[in-house]
Amino acid sequence: MSGSRTKQGRRLAYIGSFTEAGGHGLTAAEVDPDTGALTPVHSTDEVVNPSYLALSPSGDVLYAVSETEEGAVAAFSLADPARPEPLGPPVPVRGDGPTHLALAGPWLLTANYGSGSVSVLPLQAGGRPGTPAAVLPHRGGGPVTDRQAGPHAHAVVPDPSGRWVLSVDLGTDSVWRCAVDPVSGAPSPAGETRLRPGSGPRHLAFHPRGDRAYVLNELAPTVTVCRWDAVSGTLEPVDETRVVPVGAEEPIYPSAPVVSTDGRFLWTANRGHDSIATLALDAAGDSPALRGTVSCGGHWPRDLTAHPDRPVLYAANERSGDVTWFTVDAESGIPVRGGSVALPAASCVVLA
Repeated sequence: MSGSRTKQGRRLAYIGSFTEAGGHGLTAAEVDPDTGALTPVHSTDEVVNPSYLALSPSGDVLYAVSETEEGAVAAFSLADPARPEPLGPPVPVRGDGPTHLALAGPWLLTANYGSGSVSVLPLQAGGRPGTPAAVLPHRGGGPVTDRQAGPHAHAVVPDPSGRWVLSVDLGTDSVWRCAVDPVSGAPSPAGETRLRPGSGPRHLAFHPRGDRAYVLNELAPTVTVCRWDAVSGTLEPVDETRVVPVGAEEPIYPSAPVVSTDGRFLWTANRGHDSIATLALDAAGDSPALRGTVSCGGHWPRDLTAHPDRPVLYAANERSGDVTWFTVDAESGIPVRGGSVALPAASCVVLA
């Protein structure tokens, strides 16, 4: 039995939250195998603002950013999956306000929003991160002066081939590409793809084929479709589509994209509009079509996550303090609300 299940074999979810806004920190919850419903079983606030989480490939270690001015990352042992235990104190990332993290081979990467950089930390024996081996800065800005005076790295995502890492920067209206060294696995800067000025890209999700990337924008309620070539590392924007109906009351700040495992649908969480959008994808994946939006079940959905085995989505509604789950209709792709659980300042959901 892997580290991702309880002794009874039930799947677990881990929810991050902002402790400085009244959140419980890191919460472990059992997942109902039929409905996807969450039942919290344990919380720990030993890390400040564990706002984004990532699991190791083995499922034995859980990583969390500490989204503070002087940012850090923390690792938790899942030897007892229902009671994560810190693997030592948080490790400074030499970057401000980390909002996202990902694993790439023997490295842990963080996107540092405040300082506009990506930190590269080696993973030591047992999975604990070491001090950063490199900090890769972004440079530039954008036309929205109050949000784009400088770079703001918001997400860092390895591509499906394992050859590249893409970092999405809200401040520079661009996606920065890093090549992964085939021997050490360390990423190094390889270029920048500029998107529409003022769009404010926030997060990115790949099509399951690996040849399309969907960049969700925060400063415009749109998603930018990009063709991705993993051989050359070329990212080519081809389309930009609204994720809310024309005429929807603004401001709207999209937060998180999810692509279905069969490549038929793209879902986005939209703060302000407080909705989940369903977009149908054509065979090529180049032309998303908005099918509709439904209420996120709360206020300010900061994260959206798909169940790995079931047609279930989870919205972490930060300002209403809950996680709401939805069953996805197989034909239309439209989510139907199933229920929710109160979790103050919820910001991220990861299923093990």
